[in-house]
Amino acid sequence: MNYVLRKLLFYAVAVWAAVTLNFAIPRLLPGNPVDILLAKLQQRGGVVSPQAREAYAALLGGDSKDSLPHQYWTYLSNIAHGDLGTSVTYFPTKVTSVISTSMPWTIALVGIATVIAAVLGVVLGAFVGWKPGTWLDSAVPATTIFAAVPYFWLALVLVYFLARMLGWFPSQGGYDVVLNPGFNGPFIESTFRYGFVPALTIVLASLGGWMLGMRNMMVSTLSEDYILTARAKGLPEASIMRNYAARNAVLPSIAGFAISLGFVVSGSVVTEQVFSYPGIGSKLLSAVQNNDYALMQGIFLYITLAVLGANLVVDLLYGLIDPRTRARA
Repeated sequence: MNYVLRKLLFYAVAVWAAVTLNFAIPRLLPGNPVDILLAKLQQRGGVVSPQAREAYAALLGGDSKDSLPHQYWTYLSNIAHGDLGTSVTYFPTKVTSVISTSMPWTIALVGIATVIAAVLGVVLGAFVGWKPGTWLDSAVPATTIFAAVPYFWLALVLVYFLARMLGWFPSQGGYDVVLNPGFNGPFIESTFRYGFVPALTIVLASLGGWMLGMRNMMVSTLSEDYILTARAKGLPEASIMRNYAARNAVLPSIAGFAISLGFVVSGSVVTEQVFSYPGIGSKLLSAVQNNDYALMQGIFLYITLAVLGANLVVDLLYGLIDPRTRARA
């Protein structure tokens, strides 16, 4: 119980520090969201009066005459009420609305691809590491080639072969625009077709890392005394690999998997940009290009909370899987 309480207290402090940094960093950057929005309006031929400028400043929180402590307290209060401000890029849409419409696409694409890559990589790495020195073992480094090449290059190659030459899948977008979005057969089938190539890009780029990591841990685990003892007892090889070697070798992969799931929220900016996929990564890139501080703050807050939440789950799981961590903590 003390172990859990210490972890919860630590992550509560981490969340407070992350929220504080999220509040401070945009105020240290050059530029003003009000000026950016008014410049866009003037480029379209609009005339901005002083009264309109004050109204936009009140809406976006710019040019605030309040002290920093008061602004900080207002910021915390708004977060508690789920108000992350108004996006300049998608004005007058709220930041929460922009994120809520993009997040499901990213979680579905990057989340499923990450799970597939991790499961395949760990399983294949366990089998390869169980028999080191075979031809399969020598082929593992070749799988890391996809992780070494530029990410956008791999995506463009897959688009060229699977979409342009063979015509099996669409090259851009998240679904067929002639369909009505919803939980119906044609729309779901369309999202699978449009998301297959981006997901394949993510799986190929990350599969080699999962395999290599699990393979190395398996080779290291095979030299442990408890493996030798299990073999001396005459236990079946399959039981030794599953219950002794793989069970201990997979611990670092569990930590890496949970942290990877935390970063799923941030999406894959390059992949979504290449495929024009309507995920959170493309929204983050648009926010950076337009100096949309409110949207950047909202996305960074979601990413931070997701990563901290994933780390908390890992720490608590480690306490259950390996009781030695509770003793050392």
